[in-house]
Amino acid sequence: MEASTEIPESAISLTDKAAEKIRELLGEDPDSAGQALRVAVRGGGCSGFQYALAFDERKDDDHVFEEQGVAVVVDKVSMQFVFGSEVDYVEGLTGAGFQVNNPNVVAACGCGSSFQVKEESDESVPA
Repeated sequence: MEASTEIPESAISLTDKAAEKIRELLGEDPDSAGQALRVAVRGGGCSGFQYALAFDERKDDDHVFEEQGVAVVVDKVSMQFVFGSEVDYVEGLTGAGFQVNNPNVVAACGCGSSFQVKEESDESVPA
């Protein structure tokens, strides 16, 4: 019997502002057909992990979510670190950009670009 790898629909969510900005950015790019927002985690940074957000094509082993008309993809390794997260788009005095609000984070560095998660497994994230 094969184990189920089904992920709940709410594994990754987008704020209204993030979804609107993603649609805007993809709409400006004539080569954006088939593109989705990739939310990934990579090893590195002061605290151990960093987010990598980019527009990318879907891959066969990705988890794919449709959120407010926007496709979001997460690779299997990153899913364990970002499950339950919300992607937001923020604008402020220091600039504008996408921000991941992750309930799994237990510590983050001062620069805000790297984080640590609860140590529930010994699996590592590829660099």
